[in-house]
Amino acid sequence: MDALTIMWICAIVVFVIVEALTVQLVCIWFALASFITMIAALLGAPLWAQLTIFPVCTVILLVFTRPAVKKLTKGKATHTNADRILGMPAVVIREINNDAAEGQVRVLNQIWSARSEDGGVLPNDTKVLVKSIEGVKVIVAKE
Repeated sequence: MDALTIMWICAIVVFVIVEALTVQLVCIWFALASFITMIAALLGAPLWAQLTIFPVCTVILLVFTRPAVKKLTKGKATHTNADRILGMPAVVIREINNDAAEGQVRVLNQIWSARSEDGGVLPNDTKVLVKSIEGVKVIVAKE
């Protein structure tokens, strides 16, 4: 084995270790490109060819496999019972003021901390619609 082959083996090991530490599919394409380039080195490819093969393989692997891998690893949204209030009417029971980080609404007999969608102040007894949920707060807009 020549020095270039050993260099590509070291690159594979480094990329696999970084991938194992991140678990984010960051370096797997570099590891695969290093493997392909190592094969080329074993077959006697000159240094200039290896230095061309590595980035070309990396780009090809990224372009053709990353979208599929992202689709497969994409987590599915976990719906909760809180989702049922989306789109529901609510009533402001404590003035909503985003700047002061204050506000509450009553929706389906539940009290939620609330913020206005447009950032405006909404006084008590204003009828609103629940647009989204961010953490433990609902984002509302006037009906």
